[in-house]
Amino acid sequence: MAAKRLSLRDKYQKFTRDLAWEPGYQSKADIFPQTEFEGIHIHDWDRWEDPFRLTVDAYWKYQAEKERKLYAIIDAFSQHNGQFNVTDARYVNALKLFLTGVSPLEYAAHRGFAMAGRQFSGVGAQVACQMQSIDELRHVQTQIHTISQYNKFFNGFHDWNHMHQRVWYLSVPKSFFEDAMSAGPFEFVTAISFSFEYVLTNLLFMPFMSGAAYNGDMATVTFGFSAQSDESRHMTLGLEVIKFMLEQDERNVPIVQKWIDKWFWRGYRLLTLVSMMMDYMLPKRVMSWKEAWEMYFEENGGALFEDLSRYGIRMPKYWEVSVKEKERLSHEAWSIFYNYGHAAAFHSWLPDESEMAWLSEKYPDTFDKYYRPRYEHWRSLQEKGERWYNNTLPMLCQTCQIPMAFTEPDDPTQVCYRASEYNGEQYHFCSDGCKDIFDDEPEKYVQAWLPVHQIYQGNCGGASVPEVLAWYHLVDGQDNKEYLESQDRANWERWTGGSAEAARPVKSAVNQ
Repeated sequence: MAAKRLSLRDKYQKFTRDLAWEPGYQSKADIFPQTEFEGIHIHDWDRWEDPFRLTVDAYWKYQAEKERKLYAIIDAFSQHNGQFNVTDARYVNALKLFLTGVSPLEYAAHRGFAMAGRQFSGVGAQVACQMQSIDELRHVQTQIHTISQYNKFFNGFHDWNHMHQRVWYLSVPKSFFEDAMSAGPFEFVTAISFSFEYVLTNLLFMPFMSGAAYNGDMATVTFGFSAQSDESRHMTLGLEVIKFMLEQDERNVPIVQKWIDKWFWRGYRLLTLVSMMMDYMLPKRVMSWKEAWEMYFEENGGALFEDLSRYGIRMPKYWEVSVKEKERLSHEAWSIFYNYGHAAAFHSWLPDESEMAWLSEKYPDTFDKYYRPRYEHWRSLQEKGERWYNNTLPMLCQTCQIPMAFTEPDDPTQVCYRASEYNGEQYHFCSDGCKDIFDDEPEKYVQAWLPVHQIYQGNCGGASVPEVLAWYHLVDGQDNKEYLESQDRANWERWTGGSAEAARPVKSAVNQ
């Protein structure tokens, strides 16, 4: 008699859950030592649900097909000099920020999920973490290949991984993932799968990919589409992680709530880089940071936490501060990078009159009152040949590691400053959210490697700016400083006559 055809659910069960076994001569606590130390109580790992129910063989076939399509488009982009189809060379600086700031995080996620999967005793969680780990490795590889064409024509792409390890502002995303990876497995998946992937990922990928489409960068758009189905699985895993823990034991609720509070704030501070990209770095803008925050967090996030309220979960602590800061976050961030453009791995510039009119329209309550006068003052200096660079180093927040330039939630004219004392030393913070995170785990955050402290101690190649830039592998005057005076802009004007429409194919880079 012919064997009965297995249903998708049964096949998934055979290829995943039925591969597990009960240990004989070792206890599960010894095999999975990190499963219990965070205080999370799990009674039945079989209650873990994976709505996609992908088996390993199906996963590889599915991903291989996506790879074939993606690399065909990347090759076509390269052969047809697609880099000349972007709006102008300012846009390329957003890719520099993405490659140095985001792509290494994909690799960190790959490592983190591999480690988390090893520490879960439930097979469903192990398989889910394994597949996400492979996804993240694929993402960093495809991102590097997608953006590699730009490295042949523009400065600042040449040593992106080295820069991620050393450049001052890249300590912000780096510290975020190192914080998560040095936590336990349940906190890691709460931090990355839920807070970052589910709650905040649309604020990262949607602006970058839609911004790429709006600015003619079809290679990056194609990568975004290729990764989107993976991201859908990741978001589903994030929600499953939270619901699984909450349904297992009511004692898990306060622990999960504390993690949600922490990782919402840490993720929100990380997205500061995205806010300025949206409002200042895209020649053609899709929407403002304020509009994106209202859509993807206030509306979608509000609905999510309303759904989770039946488990006893509330909105993340200090979410109302993020709503107040949406009016000024991007302006404060871009001002930081304009001040320190000589130490950044991309170019900065002042918005022109049409762009300031757009900013006035999108931020009618704040831009003209607080930020336009600042930009007009800097423009007057630049017109006199005195382009402003700040030659002192800023105080950094001990938790998020961003310069202390954020303002009080209810007063845009006053810098927000908080402090805590621990073991006789004083530590400084940009917000109540960062101070709370430190106060809960001070032993962890006193170990933070703060770039400014390290520079002043001479641990970054030396105590002078040229020595630090050499340690960063930045070529002074080529990879950094003002866009209008940059080699990238000069080359772009020569290649295109000042516009992408006039672009002519070239055989090789001329930046050598």
